[in-house]
Amino acid sequence: MIHNELKTRVVGVNVNVHDTTCAVVDIRGNILGQCSFVTSDYPFVGDYVSVLTEHIIQLAEANGGYEHIRSVGISIPSGNFKTGCIENSPNLPWKGVIPLAAMLRDQLGIAVALANNAHVIALGEQAFGAAHGMRDFVVISLGSGLGSCIYCNGVPHLGANGFAGELGHSCIVPNGRMCGCGKQGCLEAYTAASGVVQTAKELMEESSEPSLMRQVEQLTPAIITGLCEQGDALAIETYRRVGYILGMGLANYASVVNPEAFVFTGRVPKAGHWLLEPACESFEQHVFHNLQGKVKLIPSTIDDEVRNLLGASVLAWEVKEYSLFK
Repeated sequence: MIHNELKTRVVGVNVNVHDTTCAVVDIRGNILGQCSFVTSDYPFVGDYVSVLTEHIIQLAEANGGYEHIRSVGISIPSGNFKTGCIENSPNLPWKGVIPLAAMLRDQLGIAVALANNAHVIALGEQAFGAAHGMRDFVVISLGSGLGSCIYCNGVPHLGANGFAGELGHSCIVPNGRMCGCGKQGCLEAYTAASGVVQTAKELMEESSEPSLMRQVEQLTPAIITGLCEQGDALAIETYRRVGYILGMGLANYASVVNPEAFVFTGRVPKAGHWLLEPACESFEQHVFHNLQGKVKLIPSTIDDEVRNLLGASVLAWEVKEYSLFK
């Protein structure tokens, strides 16, 4: 059978706690147009899906026509590629199990694939970024949470139920800090954005040492990084402590999966050497001895928003084509 009506564009959607961005992407990975709206403006998921549908259709019509869109790929926290659902997200406004891919497919009439943001980031890094050409690596996404995706023998390893790679919710400190998932001592509670800020506050409570952090009403990892650059000792110690725990968690991970590299993405790794040097030192201290000096720690070099949209487009190309209009 000769088929001459191949569609050459997809839509990539990047969802985070703060905003949602959509982009039309062509077959060569060029972003032809994009738009955004505020995720948290829609606490009811039905309203959110309706608004997302409107944005996708309007964006597609403004960039060559909706009839040329093959499929949609969605990057979202706590997304499960195998079920197409958001499953019990600790950070998004919608709780429980949400069949977002099916809901959007019913609205759009075309194929929709959904995956955890770390899974999608790994697709983007493997196709366009620091992991290009690698077959065994791990992406670490550090922002409001800690996500990861394991690439094994050239493909993402998702596990039996689609939850492989939840490094952020592995216990690193028994009976430690409360995590957003409801458990205590999770790695995420010490290394994600709120964990970095909590470590800074603990340091200021422990010590009377002067610090510019004491003058800041709303601390963020970016502000703490800026104070490190100014030589603030407590700010530097904040990232040293965070890096130590992160390196220990990564060492445990590497000792199990033996990756070629960890690729770091998200807001927190923008602290650069203030975080990554103590993390690397701790990693080498704790990793299985046969892996010492053999695993690279690599910060991503692609803009986060661009990489996430491109990764979502890769996901869209991989889903089986479907249309209500045929």
